[in-house]
Amino acid sequence: MKPLPQSVLFCCDHNAVRSPMAEGIMKKFYGTDTYVQSVGVHNDMEIDGFSIAVCQEIDVELSRHRSRSFDEMEQWGDDLSSFDLVVALSPASQRRALELTRYFHLDVEYWPILDPTGLGESRQDKLASYRQARDQIVSKLRERWGEPTETGQQPQ
Repeated sequence: MKPLPQSVLFCCDHNAVRSPMAEGIMKKFYGTDTYVQSVGVHNDMEIDGFSIAVCQEIDVELSRHRSRSFDEMEQWGDDLSSFDLVVALSPASQRRALELTRYFHLDVEYWPILDPTGLGESRQDKLASYRQARDQIVSKLRERWGEPTETGQQPQ
């Protein structure tokens, strides 16, 4: 287990499923001790409804999340070099993060989180896939930074 960094950027392909879940869950678990943001390689999708649903089950609110890309992040003044750690949740985002951080002394970690999009036929099957991705994120967060410091309902 490592101490919480000052700032973490989670990234995935579209900033619509995995990285917003990771951002929201980390904020719930560790509060304001760490500045947390998320981005995607592309910004061509809105936040995914199944992501919102499975995060609501653990009291994490994602409905106000606005997807953004690495390029937009820079346009909005969030400089990549200001983050202590970039956590890539997909191979494409890991490549992009490594490409963008080669000029900075910045740690990039890869967490192979399941991409639940397109999995499952029924609503219940889809929700099960999204829960699996959410629970992988929860496990990785706990493994990396320990038990949540925030009070309130904890995921089972």
